[in-house]
Amino acid sequence: MAAKARGKFITIEGLDGCGKSTQLGKLAAVLRARGIEVVLTREPGGTPAGESIRAVLLDSRTTGLAPMAELALMFASRAQHLHEVILPALAAGRFILCDRFTDSTEAYQGGGRKVGVEPVHQLHHLLCGGIQPDLTLLMDSEVSASVARARRRNTAAASGPHDENRFEQESRAFFERVRNGYLAIAKREPERVVLLDARRPVEIVHGEIVEAVCTRLLRTAKTA
Repeated sequence: MAAKARGKFITIEGLDGCGKSTQLGKLAAVLRARGIEVVLTREPGGTPAGESIRAVLLDSRTTGLAPMAELALMFASRAQHLHEVILPALAAGRFILCDRFTDSTEAYQGGGRKVGVEPVHQLHHLLCGGIQPDLTLLMDSEVSASVARARRRNTAAASGPHDENRFEQESRAFFERVRNGYLAIAKREPERVVLLDARRPVEIVHGEIVEAVCTRLLRTAKTA
């Protein structure tokens, strides 16, 4: 019996509030309609241990966390996520659709927190074996609109058991550094990263995402 083909690893990136979750769900529906097994997951999180780390990282009550400690926690969650979810699913031939991966760490901690790119790359090599997504969808959006949307969403959610407002309390300058970090990645790795203007209607962006996945990973014509 022939070995099962390795699955595909697709990530979606961008500022909170840019519409990542919506687009990931729509892409999952298209792939499943084609008979492809899909695993939807997220970072930080994706595993029981990772979700506990996520609660610490995103809760607005977490104060005084040093940038390097934040960086270490992001990679602790990621290393477990790879071990428990991502690598087994890829070995089983499934498509992984992941909301955020190391590009987020480079943009948010490397750029936003001014930790720099090199520590992020070193930790990624050491703890993640250098694994990279087959395709990354970068949702580029205007900083003020995305952050305002994320703050509204997270403020509403904070009335329940989940408070994920910690990053949304940061300054506009912080998020400008994050966006610039993302754009630098897209410029550096155009063969992996597809830059999408997230300010346009959802269906237009969705169509471009499906086209990118079909032509780059499935080698077929677009099917929405």
